[in-house]
Amino acid sequence: MLSIGFAAFALFLVVVVAWGESAGWPFLVAPLERQLSRVAQREVRFSDASVTAIAASADTGRSTEAFSVRFLGGVKLRAPALWVAAPAWSQASHFFSARDVALDLRYADLWRAYRGEGIRVERLQASSLDAQLERLTDGRASWQFRPSAVPPPADAPRRLPTFGSLQIGSGTVTLNDAPLDLAIQGELTWTPSHPAAPGAPSATAVPGTLSVKARGQYKKFPLIAELKTAGSVPELSDVRVAATPASASGSAAAPAPAAAAATAAAPDTRRLPLSLRATVGRATLSFEGSSASAFSLGSLAGRYALSGPSLAAVGDPVGVTLPTTGAFRSQGRIVKEGVKPTDPWRVVVDDAVVGSSRLNGAFTFETVAGVRTLSGRLGGSRLLLSDLGPAIGGVARPADGGKVDPDPKPETKPASRPAGKVLPSRAFDLKALRAMDANVLIDISDVDLNTRLLEPLRPLHAHLQLVAGVLTLSDLQARTAQGELRGLVRLDGRNTPALWNANLNWSNVRLERWIKQVRANAAPPWVSGRLNGRAVLQGQGRSTAEILATLKGTVRTELQGGAVSHLAIEAAGLDIAQALGMLVKGDDLLPVQCGVADLVADAGQFKPRVMVLDTQDSALWVDGSLSLATETMDLRAVVFPKDFSPLALRSPLLVKGSFAKPEISVEKGPLVRKLGASVLLGLLNPLAALIPLIDPGDAQAATAGGAAARGDSGAGCANFAMRARAASGSASGSAVGLASGSASSPA
Repeated sequence: MLSIGFAAFALFLVVVVAWGESAGWPFLVAPLERQLSRVAQREVRFSDASVTAIAASADTGRSTEAFSVRFLGGVKLRAPALWVAAPAWSQASHFFSARDVALDLRYADLWRAYRGEGIRVERLQASSLDAQLERLTDGRASWQFRPSAVPPPADAPRRLPTFGSLQIGSGTVTLNDAPLDLAIQGELTWTPSHPAAPGAPSATAVPGTLSVKARGQYKKFPLIAELKTAGSVPELSDVRVAATPASASGSAAAPAPAAAAATAAAPDTRRLPLSLRATVGRATLSFEGSSASAFSLGSLAGRYALSGPSLAAVGDPVGVTLPTTGAFRSQGRIVKEGVKPTDPWRVVVDDAVVGSSRLNGAFTFETVAGVRTLSGRLGGSRLLLSDLGPAIGGVARPADGGKVDPDPKPETKPASRPAGKVLPSRAFDLKALRAMDANVLIDISDVDLNTRLLEPLRPLHAHLQLVAGVLTLSDLQARTAQGELRGLVRLDGRNTPALWNANLNWSNVRLERWIKQVRANAAPPWVSGRLNGRAVLQGQGRSTAEILATLKGTVRTELQGGAVSHLAIEAAGLDIAQALGMLVKGDDLLPVQCGVADLVADAGQFKPRVMVLDTQDSALWVDGSLSLATETMDLRAVVFPKDFSPLALRSPLLVKGSFAKPEISVEKGPLVRKLGASVLLGLLNPLAALIPLIDPGDAQAATAGGAAARGDSGAGCANFAMRARAASGSASGSAVGLASGSASSPA
């Protein structure tokens, strides 16, 4: 009897469960609301009257869905409405509100949500929906129904709700995420799927499309976005993405592996197709690819196109320090690995246009020990310094057909430039230097120096490092005019004003090629030869002009195997007779026996300890000063002839005035004396008037006169070069040895 009773009871239970599952347990509405409210620690309702947010916006009448719930194989809920209250700490009117709801939940997902993890919804279908999502700086989120007692770490994944299938007729989503500094409001629309063509495999059916149009703010920048994706949203952990790293090469101190294209480890049909068009601040982004979730940036892979009025405008929203430049556009491939905020982004730049420059590269952006770091390599076929104008204190120029940034950042707007000044006075963005670290190899085929007079650098190699606000350009190597430039440049932006120093060497630079000297009738260049030397300088300031105004150090250079225009030498010495002879028979070149310049800089003022150009015909000496602080010059050039001339005025040339308006004149004293004597003698005899204008020339006097011109008792150019080389510790007399002498070496 007992066994019969037990069997009858079991049969009764089976019948009840079967009936309940078939009918949808309609009498469980109120008990289920109470139980869910207790477990979620907030009110949950299935009544249509509770859906105030949607009912207020559109009176669509009573919902056609009747309440039902089934428990076999997971919770399957059908209800005319679903309303979930916001957590007690929230100011929102509710967390979730929907009509005509079909909700499927797996028990494993419910258990994870009960433990405080992000909730996963196997299926959510609704005719209309309104969700108000919030996350505070302490990690509490409205989608966490039982917050963990221990706050999540800063680099924990952002556990937004994930969905297996999401179909929404229409809806709105509001997201306020304090850790991301993100506040947006989006509108959702759903386009049903299209069946496969007759006879085609079912896999060719076009899935339903979820569209989201959003507006708001990201990191205080205005945001407008439109996203389209499929309605099937796989879980993040189910997606496998790998990257093929491309190591930066060309240096023993190469940075960490740079960005690479993303490829799936294996074909994964659970990845979502994703299309995004967004404007953040002044930057515009489009993306075509796939993601693990439509509501997360985790495991993202695809192609992008990015543009903006400046590189800085592109870097601002993502916290990457980029220079203020002309208009910018770029395209390539992008990968976001993992779901943590600190997980790396990898970018391959196939083509980047900055003004007229053409660049490419591969980069990794990640957070290491709490510090944002950019590493990789920067290459390209052409870089114009004018396109980096604002970054080096100049004025932005537009890209081809583009426009200049109409609203640069306040700290990088041009300072008012006094009248008559030409040096760039735009303030550096020193704060941006302290915002992140960088480790980038630079390899550019052609660097245009923004002037038609100078030959470009071909190529340019360097290692850029930015650590705690100190920007260093080391391993600098550039070739131009058959010569080479090497050295190091550093800008220390830890404090204001910034400290700048440079140590540069150049060798075998063909002067006639480096400085373009186009002359009529195929005349020889004004000056030629191999230029060698070294500059050791330091300064401080908040702009290029301020740094140049405080320069201190030495610049030394020597011309080897050189030649100079005979006409230029005679014209500089006001030798009328020989200059006329050159004009008649044609110009030729005078070999340079010694060409040396040794400049000392202090407080932005350069003074030559010696500046000489010695030929077999004449010796040219220069003294005076050139000030980068006041942008003025006061130079005096004296030519001492070594040969006879029947008609020469012989008066020093003066170069004075500002950089903006230089003035070239002749020293009046010697000229007045010669012309006065000529006039007086001409009164006695016309032929006697030529006597004061005759110059017999004297090689020994030329050497002694040059020594007197520079204010010492030296024995002339050759001796100076020898003593300067000895002071530099190089008896061989190489230009590098000459340039490396101390600032106090004798002249």
